[in-house]
Amino acid sequence: MPIRPYQTADEADVIQLWHDCGLVVPWNDPKKDIARKLEVNPELFLVALDDNNRVVGTLMGGYEGHRGWMNYLAVSPNEQGKGIARQMIKQLEATLLERGCPKINLQVRSSNTKVIEFYRSLGYAEDHAIGMGKRLIPDQ
Repeated sequence: MPIRPYQTADEADVIQLWHDCGLVVPWNDPKKDIARKLEVNPELFLVALDDNNRVVGTLMGGYEGHRGWMNYLAVSPNEQGKGIARQMIKQLEATLLERGCPKINLQVRSSNTKVIEFYRSLGYAEDHAIGMGKRLIPDQ
């Protein structure tokens, strides 16, 4: 399965995939999230393509010199269970390791037990830390 960095022409397909996977919430505008990502480490925003070059997976990675992050992991519901997410994560991990990144973080809603078990199968574990956030721009 080809995995490559996001391209501007992917925007509509990526946003539709995020909707299909239930990742779009009222307080996050996907267009703005994409635009912000393209300002920082755009090469770490990955898409997976099917045999017809359609976007079937996304993974937004980041690294600020201390910790790596994963966001917007999504695989088309029709393509789940085929190893696409695993392949994308392994590619991001390898890229971050090449950059000297010592640790990668992610956040999962505690109610999303299926995804939590998936991450555990890849060696991820709870950090016994509390995720906290503060919106600097309301509703964005």
